[in-house]
Order: sequence, then structure tokens, then C-alpha cells
Amino acid sequence: MLSLISTLGGLLISGLPKLLEYFQNKQDQAHELKLAALQNERELALAAAGFAAQARVEEIRTEQVAMETDARMTEAALAHDEKVLEKASKWVANYVGTVRPTVTYIFVLELVAINAFMAVYLWNHPHLIQNIDDVIRYSDLIFSSDEMAMLGGIIGFWFGSRQWSKK
Repeated sequence: MLSLISTLGGLLISGLPKLLEYFQNKQDQAHELKLAALQNERELALAAAGFAAQARVEEIRTEQVAMETDARMTEAALAHDEKVLEKASKWVANYVGTVRPTVTYIFVLELVAINAFMAVYLWNHPHLIQNIDDVIRYSDLIFSSDEMAMLGGIIGFWFGSRQWSKK
């Protein structure tokens, strides 16, 4: 039951960024509306004083400088990454794309290793299992509900997020 809930939780949590993005967009739009109203008031005041054209030229120039700065920063970051990856081996360049799922790889490998060790230990010590109740008890140790909950959450997050990003 816990693994089902955690899988569902992982699926829902993978959609959390989209939900937060919705609220952020709504807040941004309200902020932009207020900003546009203030800008309109300012332009009317400047127009009344005869400064409308000069204010617009300064605004365009400021936006142009900001866009050029952003473009240069992006180009510099991409060039730096490209320069670093040029010197790196092909394996490192490919691994850069798997940095985020590495934690998942480690957890799943650890889970498999621990469970395999416990299963081999029980196989080599048959005196520990006397009846079906012992089998159920040890299988609960090997595949505990906590482990299955964590694994279900991870799988729900990674594979559930694909559905959220397609929408």
C-alpha cells in the first residue's frame, strides 16, 4: 500500500514544477499588468512635458543593452562548456548528460546489491528458513515496504515527469 502511495506521490510531485510554473506565470502577468499601467502613466506625464520621444529612445537602448548582455553571457557559458568538453574524453562528454539520474542509478544499484546479498545469505543458510512464515518474513526484509516506496517514488517521478512535459 505504501509503495502504491509513494508511486502516486512521485507521479504527482513530478507535475509540481508545472503547477508552480502556472502560479508563477499568473503572478508574473499580474506584475506585468501593474508595470504596464505605471509605464503608461509615466509616458503620459513625459508626453505632457514633451519628453516622450527621448524616453522611448532611452528605453529601447536599455532593452538592447540588456539583450546583448544576456546573449553574451549565454554565448560565454556555452563556449566554456564546449571548451571543457573538447578536452574531455567522449565518455565524460556523454556522462555530462546523465548527471541528474546518477543518484537514481546509485540508489537502484544499492537496492539490488543489498537484496542480492540478503537472498544469497539466506540461500547459503537454509536452516534459517523452516516454514512458509519464515519465507514471508525474510521476503519482507528483502523487499521491505520502505524500499518499495522509495523505488516507486523514484520510478513515478522519472517516468511520470515525461507525461507532464509532453503537455
